Amino acid sequence: MSSFDVTERSIEELQSAQQCGLISARRLTLAYMARIRALDQRGPCINAVARINPHALRQADALDMERRGGSVRGLLHGIPVLVKDNFETIDMPTSGGSAVLKNFHPKNDAFQIRRLREAGAVILGKTTMHELAVGVTNASSLSGYTRNPYVLGRVPGGSSGGTGAAIAASFAAAGMGTDTAGSIRIPAANQSLIGLRVSAGLSSRSGIIPLSSTQDVAGPMARCVTDLAIMLDATVGTDPEDSSTLHAAQHIPLSYRNGLRTDAIQGITIGVLNNLFGTEVEDSEVALLIRRMLRVFANHGAELQEMHLPGLEAMVQESNVIRHEFKFDFTAYLRRHPQAPVQSLDQLIQQNMHHAEVDEVLKDRNRPLRQHNAEYKSALAARKRLRSLLQDEMCRNGIDVFAYPVMRRKAVLIGNPQTGVNAQLSSGTGLPAISIPGGYTEDGVPIGIEFLGKSFTEQQLLNLAYSWEKIMPIRRRPAYFPYVLPL
Repeated sequence: MSSFDVTERSIEELQSAQQCGLISARRLTLAYMARIRALDQRGPCINAVARINPHALRQADALDMERRGGSVRGLLHGIPVLVKDNFETIDMPTSGGSAVLKNFHPKNDAFQIRRLREAGAVILGKTTMHELAVGVTNASSLSGYTRNPYVLGRVPGGSSGGTGAAIAASFAAAGMGTDTAGSIRIPAANQSLIGLRVSAGLSSRSGIIPLSSTQDVAGPMARCVTDLAIMLDATVGTDPEDSSTLHAAQHIPLSYRNGLRTDAIQGITIGVLNNLFGTEVEDSEVALLIRRMLRVFANHGAELQEMHLPGLEAMVQESNVIRHEFKFDFTAYLRRHPQAPVQSLDQLIQQNMHHAEVDEVLKDRNRPLRQHNAEYKSALAARKRLRSLLQDEMCRNGIDVFAYPVMRRKAVLIGNPQTGVNAQLSSGTGLPAISIPGGYTEDGVPIGIEFLGKSFTEQQLLNLAYSWEKIMPIRRRPAYFPYVLPL
């Protein structure tokens, strides 16, 4: 009996294996399902996959038939991917991590899911998430806690923590998440992945349970830069149902994957935001690792400019509009779906089924505030000031990207609150940011460095990460025994 180990395999490797007949889309899908059974539901019990798509094998069979007929859609043809449980999927319920919405089943695919299917991806299943995306520890009334595959007693981050843990554990080739205040980049940092928050308007949010119409974006997470670029190529673009994307086409290259290059570090100017490194004892380990990493960038031709922007932390905090928008955006979403079991945030809270960790935040965001009150207007104004500050500093000092830790502190033990998150800087400005692996703490917890660029400079950020990946391939797989499916 031959075997095919999917552990840490890239999309290009998996595509090549299909092209030469080493494995089919069906057997590839079965291999990932076997890993999920062995490592997610048993063994270390990572608990990253909320549900397997009952139609996944049927999808794989259809794609195998296309291949046998001489038709291959592209690099994602027959490649299994996992998606966060706030993306609408026509063949599975969409719960948002909420027990109340466990059987909520919209009638269509989200725009980005539809694009993935068109590209030939197999939608393998849904991943766990922090309930309704309102936190970063991945606690949920639907699935409980998800474990970090590197250090099982610690959180994977959130709210896309299930996707992060699943991709780190090789439960699929790549995955999809959403990011409102760090929900892609935090799990990426905690699982030694590549996570990109795209510029506002580059990718559609239609068909995704909202958290904040101003701050929400959605996109891929992957184990390597090329995989992320391939997923990005398949999912970005104009969607008539999301007005923010109406001008997206003019900012999208022919192919992010084909545009990758390895010389992006030489000559780049990096503004190191000292404000965001932290000064507490608990911040020192991450700060040391990130600064060590930046010195390597400098040794390979980058110019580092140490910067301190007065008032930055307060402005970042003030720029967060989630608490002003969530109640209204979530209720508006539910009312577009008459079949939903509840029709407002208030009704969901009254069901009293939500996880204890989200009780306080849900009730706070259900306050009878008017969406357009003075406090909300002040937050919107803070966003404009923050964006202008960063853009002016870039222009004045010739800065290409800003750098800082994704989180000042490592992932916390399960059941504890996570502090030290820096990810709102990108969310509060609409500017793109990428999280790339920055090393491991003494007890083996991955940490990440974030680079924030100018609007619609995703290719530059990808190239920077790709160049670093070739110089210093930091990522290593989690230490548990890899499960290999006999074929």
